[in-house]
Amino acid sequence: MSQTFSLHTLGKVAILAVLSTGLAAQSIPDRFQKNHDIHVGAGEKIGDATCVNCSVYIRGQLAGDATALKGNVVVEQGAKVAGDVTVLFGKASIESDAQVGGDATAIGGTVHRDPEAHVGGDITSLAGDGWMLLIFFVPLAILGGIIALIIWLVQRNRKPAPVAA
Repeated sequence: MSQTFSLHTLGKVAILAVLSTGLAAQSIPDRFQKNHDIHVGAGEKIGDATCVNCSVYIRGQLAGDATALKGNVVVEQGAKVAGDVTVLFGKASIESDAQVGGDATAIGGTVHRDPEAHVGGDITSLAGDGWMLLIFFVPLAILGGIIALIIWLVQRNRKPAPVAA
């Protein structure tokens, strides 16, 4: 009898733990914008901030990541980002006394970090368009060469044999 009671109680505790985790995750909202900047005000706390064709300006706190595609991420003085700052085709700027817990990465752009700012992870900046050639076009050229070789081999074996006179 005591084993059944303890398993039953343990089941209830597990269900409550799962539900409370889900509720805690929902209490910090994420923000996603397209073509409209995201502003996180001082004293405000959100989860993740994702922006497409716009920029993210952080004065408050982010419990997650800040991501901008074709835009900028500005972590202003005194702001805190618990996760990563990632920018694709833009600029990441981390001002004085700001904190980023993870990595700061800019692909097709630059990362500017004030000497008094703190970044817990790596700072990576792949500026310029030359990396696109390496990442996208070189593999496509290799794939095209393989396909051309296969076609050539198949056509070579399909030629009719010469007819004897």
